[in-house]
Amino acid sequence: MDARWLARRLGQILVVLVGISFITFTLVWLAPGDPARAMYTSQGITPTPEMVEQMRARLGLDEPFPVQYATWLGNCLHGNFGTSYSLNKPVTDLMLARLWPTVELSLAALLLMLVIAIPLGMLAAVHQGGVIDHLARGLSFLGVSMPNFWFGLLLIWVVALKLGWLPVVSTGPGPDRLVMPAVTLAFAMIGKYTRQVRTAVLEELGQDYVTGARARGLSRRTILWRHVLPNARLPLLTLLGLSLGSLLGGTAVVEVVFSYPGLGNMAVSAVTSYDYPLIQTYVLWIALIYMVVNLLVDVSYARLDPRVRRGARS
Repeated sequence: MDARWLARRLGQILVVLVGISFITFTLVWLAPGDPARAMYTSQGITPTPEMVEQMRARLGLDEPFPVQYATWLGNCLHGNFGTSYSLNKPVTDLMLARLWPTVELSLAALLLMLVIAIPLGMLAAVHQGGVIDHLARGLSFLGVSMPNFWFGLLLIWVVALKLGWLPVVSTGPGPDRLVMPAVTLAFAMIGKYTRQVRTAVLEELGQDYVTGARARGLSRRTILWRHVLPNARLPLLTLLGLSLGSLLGGTAVVEVVFSYPGLGNMAVSAVTSYDYPLIQTYVLWIALIYMVVNLLVDVSYARLDPRVRRGARS
């Protein structure tokens, strides 16, 4: 991997992060509501105007916008993301405590999706126009068109309430808490990935090397798993990286539905309580994770495909 290409990508990530930080800070600053007053009301205190002004001065909210942004950005560059207004704890500690549950949920959903979507997509491609193909396409359409929150509520009603197999909320310590949120997140991805795997495999099955492999007497299973799937992995790798980034930042609705203790659930609570430092740090962290994942996907591209590696050096 060319060091200049990597340095250029890291510079792009830094510029994008600064831009995202400015936009996020501006939108939060323009949002209605007063965080100083919200801090008191969250504690059951009805503040006087003097108390609110004193709190605003202590938090630096009475400073001009450029001063507030410069102060916050400078603190972020030193690793100080501030203190949560509603929870009165360091934002970094709160984010780290909720980060692993979200990563755990995202990885579980991705693993479940891959175990189902890859074989199903390959079967649909091999049996193009058959019963399996029609069933796979029907499942794909259903998964893409069904909202996550509705499917999650349906799972709660059937699996938790009617059958009693799993707890209604996912706040416990056991692995049971991952099952329904992971299935909910994986269901939509299964539909999308099944179609992508089917399309990629169909394209590879029409290549000359497949005809040559059949002429040499290789079995269908050997052709599919040793030749077709490795050649179809690059577009799937891109989609996988984008899905992981979107999962880490986009699980809020599912986490709220199942009361899952992740970053998304915390971000929703931060929005309702006008917790500016928590909201700003959440957006910044998710943007950073998303871009790092995309960078790792590009690096993997260069490792897997020599043509991409030569293009990065040119």
